[in-house]
Amino acid sequence: MSLAALRWLSDQKASFVMLERDGSVLATTGPVRSSDVRLRRSQALAHVSGAALRITRELIRQKLTGQELVARNKLLDSTTADRIATFSAELPTAENIASIRLIEAQAALAYWSAWRTLPLIFPKKDLPRVPEHWRNFGTRISALTGSPRLAVTPGCAMMNYLYALLEAETSLAARALGLDAAMGIFHVDQPNRDSLACDLMEPVRPQVDAYLLDWITTQPLKREWFFEKSDGNARLMTSLTEKLSQTSASWGRAVAPVAEWVAQALWNSTGKSASKGPTVPTRLTQRRRSEGRRNIFHVQMSPIPRVKNVCEVCGAEGVKNRYCRSCAVDASRETMAQVALLGHAKPKSKKTKTHISKTLSDHAVANSWWDTSSLPSWLNEECYVQKIQPQLRAIKVREISEVMHISKPYAALIRSSRRRPHPRHWEALAKLVGVSVEGEER
Repeated sequence: MSLAALRWLSDQKASFVMLERDGSVLATTGPVRSSDVRLRRSQALAHVSGAALRITRELIRQKLTGQELVARNKLLDSTTADRIATFSAELPTAENIASIRLIEAQAALAYWSAWRTLPLIFPKKDLPRVPEHWRNFGTRISALTGSPRLAVTPGCAMMNYLYALLEAETSLAARALGLDAAMGIFHVDQPNRDSLACDLMEPVRPQVDAYLLDWITTQPLKREWFFEKSDGNARLMTSLTEKLSQTSASWGRAVAPVAEWVAQALWNSTGKSASKGPTVPTRLTQRRRSEGRRNIFHVQMSPIPRVKNVCEVCGAEGVKNRYCRSCAVDASRETMAQVALLGHAKPKSKKTKTHISKTLSDHAVANSWWDTSSLPSWLNEECYVQKIQPQLRAIKVREISEVMHISKPYAALIRSSRRRPHPRHWEALAKLVGVSVEGEER
């Protein structure tokens, strides 16, 4: 990125975000606007004025409500959802931020425990190259750092990257409103961290969780999207980070009303500022402009880009359903075989057993009474294998079943060359596929 490119982005009122492969935010630039120093002073005095406690309580309340919905509606874990709701009910009585941190930590422990055994799907051809510990979402606490940083599973690595995108968008939103993105309210101050952005993004985290959950539970993850460093750190390849980065605009829209609400709450925390009315501009959502025109304001969420379907067998992208065209045939055959096994395992009635016994007996009698000399001399095993069997693939299973007087599942096995019929059926099959008496095709 050249200085001229950054200048062009500023003229277009566009933002630039640079992320490391592990999701660390390296740089963010956004449109520069004048800010009110009184707002930053209110932010600095938030713990003294009591605004910090009120803001923290509301942010964590929204976060826990979102996590409860994800656990109940996405993970289908009502027990975990009820536990999170119990912790959320304790927030109104929390007397300080330390108590809220404890409540949030307990809820997070229950929430992420429900994710730990969540299976990750990989295409069948990739499974031999997928490590065993990659096949579940795993714990959010990395064994390398004792924190979510440096994930060791693909699921956690994707989560970290999405959170980094959200953090970058939140930092830009805070600066656009004139707030100090590094001066936190709920998160303690740390060097080289936008603690306020970590505060503001808390209510939006469950939306990111729901998006990732829908992805990993419905679509396979390709092995080529990930690589593992020598220390066990799971990283994302560029092909996957490009897909994830397309969601940035959606997270920016989601965090905008949260950032504006916090800015207004800080402005109102000082009596002198509050007496002047709501003067903090709503640059992100244009809410006041909409309300000034007597319109009902609604948050306009950017549609989250849809994930392209991935074939569950070969990993090809852009398929319409679960499989690509080449893999759909084998998948349907496997499904039919499984259904057939279930049908054989199901207890049969006396009438069905009698019918099966009679059919098998009739075929055995026909085979024993059949005379090999009745078969034309040209119709031998070589002719069947080279001329008849290949053409059966173009014949419907129903037609093979009617000609041979056999069941459709067995006719399907004959058509796919997995079974070879008795020689007494070769002449009928030869007529069906159009092989003449001389053994040539008509």
